[in-house]
Amino acid sequence: MSLTFHWFLPTNGDSRHVVGGGHGTPATAFGRNRPPTVAYLSQIARAAEDLGFVGVLTPTGAWCEDAWLTTAMVSRHTERLKFLVAFRPGFVSPTLAAQMASTFQRQTGGRLLLNVVTGGESHEQRAYGDFLDKDARYRRTGEFLQIVRDLWEGKTVDLSGEHLQVEDARLARVPDPVPEVYFGGSSPIAGEIAARHVDVYLTWGEPPAQVAEKIAWVRGLAAKEGRTVRFGIRLHVITRDTAEQAWTEAHKLLDGFDPDTVKSVQAGLARSESEGQRRMLALHGGNREDLEIHPNLWAGIGLVRGGAGTALVGSHDEVAERIKEYHALGIDEFVLSGYPHLEEAYWFGEGVLPRLAAQGLWQHPFAPTSAPAAQVPFTS
Repeated sequence: MSLTFHWFLPTNGDSRHVVGGGHGTPATAFGRNRPPTVAYLSQIARAAEDLGFVGVLTPTGAWCEDAWLTTAMVSRHTERLKFLVAFRPGFVSPTLAAQMASTFQRQTGGRLLLNVVTGGESHEQRAYGDFLDKDARYRRTGEFLQIVRDLWEGKTVDLSGEHLQVEDARLARVPDPVPEVYFGGSSPIAGEIAARHVDVYLTWGEPPAQVAEKIAWVRGLAAKEGRTVRFGIRLHVITRDTAEQAWTEAHKLLDGFDPDTVKSVQAGLARSESEGQRRMLALHGGNREDLEIHPNLWAGIGLVRGGAGTALVGSHDEVAERIKEYHALGIDEFVLSGYPHLEEAYWFGEGVLPRLAAQGLWQHPFAPTSAPAAQVPFTS
């Protein structure tokens, strides 16, 4: 089975520095260096498509541009790239969401993937008119996905749930193909929702031992439901011809972290209700020292950014080895990013992917079938 790689659309802005934001914290000023215009995001998307990334993730929240609208516009500038659109179930009715997804599939030729984000910050949810607590939001997500999946199957749905109610709901046209559902969450109820409803369970980039525990947990819950779930991981990457060059780039990013900004961001993230965010914070404890928490796994990004806070740092060969290490645990999909996103897409796509291809672990998803399986690895 070929590994699947996705890239990231920085709809909160891009820079040669880390652009913060997420989990209740605002995007930092560095996001103004490269504003998230359709032109710039399309440039990243076209690069990702050419390099062999299957899709691109777009985030959701008050700190970034709307994912649905942005990807709809960027899709017109690409041909085969898929869009992993993050959305929050509580902000739109399940019937309308199912209809939106169906329309997106038809208008893009089946290029939609859905990243369901329940929302771990009550104060941000309340700004959108959602006053449920965290566990209730997850229960609502379960009802939401039940309705949406039934509608996608062409069923007429009547449901009177704890949080959602629909009557005689149906779609005039079902999506073809049905979008795959991606989902992440580290709390007990999140595991239950994943086991019942999702196609791909995503984890942030924790050390392999912790990732293995998560995989075993969700896999066991899914088995009890008579289902199987695929697994993916969300990471940043800094990959260069040599390890020394890669770590130099990582240290440059760290040098750009203003102490007051780190303090402010860490205080904001400490208020997060997200179990996944708590686990991210525990990897560095707000400390600039000892940030390599596993060989080539660096926790520095999490000092100024909510959500995914770790990066694979090293030579192309080292990063390829770490990917193989996660794959051996059961990870088949990698959702990656790097600062700035245009340049880092090329570093990874031209440096790491050919090495994985040479080992039979990856093939370009858009290459002609007659094309060679691997190209000569990139070096500068």
